Amino acid sequence: ARRLRAVPAPCPAAGVSQVTVRDALNQALDEELERDERVFLLGEEVAQYDGAYKISRGLWKKYGDKRVIDTPISEMGFTGIAVGAAMAGLRPVCEFMTFNFSMQAIDQVINSAAKTCYMSAGSIAVPIVFRGPNGASAGVAAQHSQCFAAWYGHCPGLKVVSPWSSEDAKGLLKASIRDDNPVVMLENELLYGVPFEMSEQAQSKDFVVPIGKAKIERQGTHVTLVSHSRPVGHCLEAAAVLAKEGVECEVINLRTIRPMDIETVEASVVKTNHLVTVEGGWPQFGVGAEICARIMEGSAFNYLDAPAVRVTGADVPMPYAKILEDNCLPQVKDIIFAVKKTLNI
Repeated sequence: ARRLRAVPAPCPAAGVSQVTVRDALNQALDEELERDERVFLLGEEVAQYDGAYKISRGLWKKYGDKRVIDTPISEMGFTGIAVGAAMAGLRPVCEFMTFNFSMQAIDQVINSAAKTCYMSAGSIAVPIVFRGPNGASAGVAAQHSQCFAAWYGHCPGLKVVSPWSSEDAKGLLKASIRDDNPVVMLENELLYGVPFEMSEQAQSKDFVVPIGKAKIERQGTHVTLVSHSRPVGHCLEAAAVLAKEGVECEVINLRTIRPMDIETVEASVVKTNHLVTVEGGWPQFGVGAEICARIMEGSAFNYLDAPAVRVTGADVPMPYAKILEDNCLPQVKDIIFAVKKTLNI
């Protein structure tokens, strides 16, 4: 895929192996289908074709038609089936070929899944996972390039997770399937083929990543960078460049959009006194805007030595042309510029 730059470690530690995000997701689905007979997967092309992005590779042959179900091209229909199945006690994993298509089923996701537990006074749980690729891919233009983190993060009743690494992807998917609430899992198509280091522990069947807990990917003292999904990698690259100039960035991988781990961000801001948020979505009412508002409203605001800065996608529908597409998405140079701006260097 274009513009893809993984940052592998120079020498893997003992018991550590390289696993792609695609394989990590496949492991998680396989392990949860095996662990709990109530779990099933449905969506377009998930069964006989092994998934549009091969996330469900081999699962139909292993578990059969009742556990891995191909659906017609009707998001409203198969999402409604999945939500009803969750209300009846099953634990569906509902795959959207891209989250842009989840707009066809927005009534089922929000009005049927997210609100039912509240409206039934807690008597009806909806343990369902909505998953698939989110945000911009490469060369797919405006209809297929939105980031829905802010959209779904806005809605009470949902949990929203956004993995970056293979460890994130496997641990968050397993935690989402086991959760009794509807969870929206926003993956990134351009990360599917990227290998990341995974420890033996992360590859075990018992490994989960807690929903609602961020991870500090790099320790630093001068500025806090907060991001989620693919831009986490850009932040780490920018941090490596800035370190050569004497600027130490603390990089936080948010992992969960809702509920947001603002405590980890606050603790970092208290230490670094500067904040830059990075996301691929649009600026207005975005994830970065929410982080900045939470920091301003909390005690960490008193520790800021400069205004918080947001790095976001451009405020336009995604163009098709590659050079315009590149300039609509946050790049490493944009993060470096934002850090130098907030540090006044």
